[in-house]
Amino acid sequence: MARLFLGQREADFFSDISKELIKDVAGQKIYYYTVREDLSDVHDVYEESMHKIFNPPTEIECLVEWQPSEVKTTQFGHEQIKTISVFMHNRDVIDRDLNIQQGDYISYGEYFFEITSIVYDKLVYGQIERVTSIKLACKQARIEHIFKNAIGPTYEAYVESDAVQVEFEQQRGQTESDVRQLVKDGVLEEPISKPRKVANDGTVKSVNGVGSSFYGDD
Repeated sequence: MARLFLGQREADFFSDISKELIKDVAGQKIYYYTVREDLSDVHDVYEESMHKIFNPPTEIECLVEWQPSEVKTTQFGHEQIKTISVFMHNRDVIDRDLNIQQGDYISYGEYFFEITSIVYDKLVYGQIERVTSIKLACKQARIEHIFKNAIGPTYEAYVESDAVQVEFEQQRGQTESDVRQLVKDGVLEEPISKPRKVANDGTVKSVNGVGSSFYGDD
C-alpha cells in the first residue's frame, strides 16, 4: 500500500488491532528465559556453557504454531524432537523493551525450547521500518540444558494446580505490559467496558456444570 494512504495513525491502528487479537482473544503465551552470559561458565574454546544461568522468566503473549514431532531412531532407541514457531508482536517487543536473542530459551506447555533463529516475518505493506511480527524458530532443548520446572498450563492429565488454565483475563490496554498506541496518543478514548474475564463463577451455565464470568449478566 502506498505511503500516501498508510501513515502513522493507520500503522498504529493495525498494530492495536493485532494486539487485541493476541492479548484479548487468543490467550497463547510463552515464558522467555534470558541466558546470563556474564554469570554462566562459558567454555573458552567451544563458547558453550554446560550449566547456564537464567533471568527470571518473562511471560509474553504471542501466537504459537505447533509442529509435528520429528522422530529419530538412534542406537539408544526412538527419540522425539519437537519444534515450534513463535510469532511475536514486534511493537509489543519494542513497547516492553524486550531483548530477544538467538540462543535464549522459552517454555511452552511442559516443554522447553532453544531459539535457533529469529526472523522479521513480515513488513507492514512493504514499509521497511514497520515490522509486523518476529518469527522465532525453536527446537526442543535437552533436559540437561535448562533445569527448570515448567509453568502451566502444561497438560490436562497432570494433577498440578496449574496444569490446566481455568482463567483468562483480557488486557485491553489496562496493564503495564499492554500499550494501545491510539489511546496513548489521545486519538481514541479508553474502552468503555472493562477487560472481561473467563473464570469459574460458581454457577451452572454449561453442559459440564462449569460456568464462566465472561458470559454472565452483570
